[in-house]
Amino acid sequence: MLTIKQVIYLQLLPKKPCSKVGCSELTRSRYCEEHAKLEWQRSDRERGSAAQRGYGHRWRLARESYLREHPLCIYCMKEVRVNAATVIDHIKPHKGNKVLFWDRNNWQPLCKSHHDKKTARYDGGFGNEN
Repeated sequence: MLTIKQVIYLQLLPKKPCSKVGCSELTRSRYCEEHAKLEWQRSDRERGSAAQRGYGHRWRLARESYLREHPLCIYCMKEVRVNAATVIDHIKPHKGNKVLFWDRNNWQPLCKSHHDKKTARYDGGFGNEN
């Protein structure tokens, strides 16, 4: 969620041509609305299914075990709040590296809200570039 300050800043940015070759639509983002949707769909198809990315049966078992051992979101605890961890975050993005993917020292328990924020901010998730 954007703050009011961020929304105002974005509205003040000058518009520029869409990054899609041949499109002259003006936008404040990288792509115009039409091409942003197409780009998102393309990148989602190319990344493969969850199982193809390593999040299959073995991962689900490891995840359940880890969350039983680490039931609280560490970011919430830093904010002096108690919230259940529902997601295992890879501290350093594994980007397909199976050794890093399975390294439990690279895991941290987070609530979904903190995981989504961290992914968007640091890992280039949700359409952001790295």
